[in-house]
Amino acid sequence: MKAKSASLHVILLSLTLCLCVRADWRAWTLTHTQHVLRSDRPAADLAVKLCAARNEWVSFQILIRADEPVQAVGLRPGGLRGPAGAILPPSEARCHRQHQLRLETGTYRNTPWEPDWYPDPLIPFEHPATARKIESTRFVAVPFDLPADETHGFWVDLYVPPEAAPGDYQGLYHVTCGAGRTVDIPVTLTVWGFTLPPTPTLITAFGSPAERMRDYYRRQAADGKQAEPADWQAVDAQCAQLLSDHRINATPPSECVRPIRQDNGSFQIPSPQVQALREFVDHYHVNAVQIPHPSRAVKDPDAERDTLRAWLAAFDRAAELLDRPGVVFYIYLKDEPNTEEDYRYVQKWGRAVRQARSAAKVLVVEQTWTEPGKGGADSAWGDLYGAVDIWCPLFSLHRQDSAVQRQAVGETLWTYTALCQGEPTPWWHIDYPLLNYRVPAWMAWRDGMKGLLYWGGMSYWSQTDDPWIQPPVYIGRGALQQGRKDILYNGEGSLVYPARDAGYDGIVPTIRLKALRDAIEDYEYLAILDRLGKSVDARRIVQRLTESWFQWDKDPTAYEAARTELAAIITRRVADKP
Repeated sequence: MKAKSASLHVILLSLTLCLCVRADWRAWTLTHTQHVLRSDRPAADLAVKLCAARNEWVSFQILIRADEPVQAVGLRPGGLRGPAGAILPPSEARCHRQHQLRLETGTYRNTPWEPDWYPDPLIPFEHPATARKIESTRFVAVPFDLPADETHGFWVDLYVPPEAAPGDYQGLYHVTCGAGRTVDIPVTLTVWGFTLPPTPTLITAFGSPAERMRDYYRRQAADGKQAEPADWQAVDAQCAQLLSDHRINATPPSECVRPIRQDNGSFQIPSPQVQALREFVDHYHVNAVQIPHPSRAVKDPDAERDTLRAWLAAFDRAAELLDRPGVVFYIYLKDEPNTEEDYRYVQKWGRAVRQARSAAKVLVVEQTWTEPGKGGADSAWGDLYGAVDIWCPLFSLHRQDSAVQRQAVGETLWTYTALCQGEPTPWWHIDYPLLNYRVPAWMAWRDGMKGLLYWGGMSYWSQTDDPWIQPPVYIGRGALQQGRKDILYNGEGSLVYPARDAGYDGIVPTIRLKALRDAIEDYEYLAILDRLGKSVDARRIVQRLTESWFQWDKDPTAYEAARTELAAIITRRVADKP
């Protein structure tokens, strides 16, 4: 019996060797912002050429396809050697396998569109906190078996430390298979002679993935599907770190921004909580903090004016103790006010808060203009001027002529995306071009916008039974009532996936999140040029790519070329400074 088992093992090993060696195994690479679908055919590029500033992440894709199955495919990163013996070790790399989802129905109004397998969640090679190799879980990154006639890929992130010497770094990445064949991928990384600041300039308000996950797992547990994580503190920390690594604001613990009423009628955030907030802000490089709505302390802002001002004063004192002038405190006052009642609410509350001249800024998700029949607002309701510090219009509802007037009086513009509506702008859904996640940062800088908002805490999986098998979708209440399940939005509200299926409790990133990180870094290049007095040069390059929120260059390589131009201007300017 043992002899037969051994013989069978030899036969299987020989078959694996045959498949791996004989298969027309093609590998190629990609460095620009583009999805590669399962049906896509091989390209010619094998060598990787990247450029990055210090304290920047840069990424590339390694794609593979074969005409016969290939067993036990893996990826082994190599160190990159640079000037004067400097080295970027493999530990500075983060490797993932791209997990694909079958999209049978396109996002509403996304035409033309064809069904295919789209890569979205990224399965990490290692646990993000312990760096241990992940094994024996539902979805393992490597090794994996490559089916015949299917394109699959790896995603590689490289981090350039702030102390890295400028110059060219070179090395090899190795794609392997079970029978021993290896494909070497030459990688060259040029490190530019400037450094991105630890804290991003672009403000992001994407919510808390961990908080949204609490509701998700409670429902899962109630339905008998799976239990809640045993250690929510570890989940909170992992989520915060992943957001920070992608230059997105993490959400501090709620007690850090919770005023406590004192016996004398004042409010106070205890100094230990302010200290905890400072440590969180510094550790995760946070530039904005959402604070509670004042209705927690006040029911009528006009009748309880003194109480409202005492409540706001607690944040003034906390901001002073925090001693981080670049951190914006904001109140999310109202989401998309689309009725007269909503407008009256914003007018009442917003003006009352602003009259207190607090450090807490009033944010309203609304455009700066009012016109009957457009954007949900009716001019008979009046306007919101004097009630808003931070305007946040939908991509398609932004009007620069109106926005400039509000900016001239010291108000701020952010922007956001939601369900596809109106004219085509760079909507954020799995089946739209990946470039759509990158280009809004260029548009935002062009129009003087300071922030980018997104709903859902990035982890909205509630309308999908299994987000690793079926794409996470959003179907509106009205569509559900009509039985219209075709009016859906692929990936709406979801930029991360539950990590339990990849070997740990927490979240894993998506390819779309990587494109957003690139966008935030692009914005940083533009901000650096602004601070260096070279905004005219930056604007010339940006306007070449983006004419408006409805017209932009659709070629992802154009943005890589523009980024290189920006870097060249920064490098010259930095070199010229005394």
